[in-house]
Amino acid sequence: MAITASQVKELRAKTGAGMMDVKKALVEADGEMEAAVDLLRVKGLAKADKKAGRTAAEGLVGVAVADIDGGGTGAAAEVNSETDFVARNPVFQEMVGSIARIALGVAGDVEALKAAPMNGKTVGETVTEAVATIGEKLTLRRFARIEADVVASYVHNATAPGMGKIGVLVGLNSTGDKAALEALGRQIAMHVAATSPASLSETDLDPALVEREKQVLTEQARESGKPDHVIEKMIAGRMNKFFQEVCLLKQSFVINPDLTVEGAVKEAEAGVGAPVTVSGFVRLAVGEGVEKEVEDFAAEVAKTMGG
Repeated sequence: MAITASQVKELRAKTGAGMMDVKKALVEADGEMEAAVDLLRVKGLAKADKKAGRTAAEGLVGVAVADIDGGGTGAAAEVNSETDFVARNPVFQEMVGSIARIALGVAGDVEALKAAPMNGKTVGETVTEAVATIGEKLTLRRFARIEADVVASYVHNATAPGMGKIGVLVGLNSTGDKAALEALGRQIAMHVAATSPASLSETDLDPALVEREKQVLTEQARESGKPDHVIEKMIAGRMNKFFQEVCLLKQSFVINPDLTVEGAVKEAEAGVGAPVTVSGFVRLAVGEGVEKEVEDFAAEVAKTMGG
């Protein structure tokens, strides 16, 4: 049957697929729109499979904050791509922003977010289908969610509103002035982006990390040849310094290094009008912990030329 220009336009709008792919799908489906959509989805899945072996370590972190049930809720989601170029793609940006907003209502792990509904599909299906449109492997790698009286956000190196290379959320509990709390939370979020603390406080640190650090410091102290009681004091002092470096509340506040973050919060209580507690934070950086493939440029050209 004859395929009209309006059918092609409609299917392209629905799927974002290329014009030739759209025409072929419509012909194969005898002009049935939904059948053609399904055919393109299948082809999208096939393309995604071909790209599954590639490393996706670029992309964006999207953040969203909302007032839900009288309190603040924030979510951050990392969606990876193969190249940084994709992070400037408006289609990709819109998808990342939508996923972050959907994550506000998801209580669970990344698989729960992938299963959440998004424009008549699931989030996972939407990401997979975007592979065909964008032409790169895309991965919804992780997300995190935080709840508090007030949740503040900060995006470092923002590519578009609410998304960039580093996304931070900070939760504050207080009955004080909301505007003052939001301003304080944003300052702390900027600090978190800069320093990447390992935990909120000493009690939240991974015990394995603490034990490993203690063993290293113990061996270093023993090499000094000092008596055991002196070594114990050396270890205690060095562990305290370690906690000051990796625990958010003990760190020197980047905006005012004369204060710790904990001290800055205490000082801000006068402006807030009530006691303030930092309940938690989230920091997601694009590609963090992903081993990137590095290929010699000459080798890449030779591979392209079949050499």
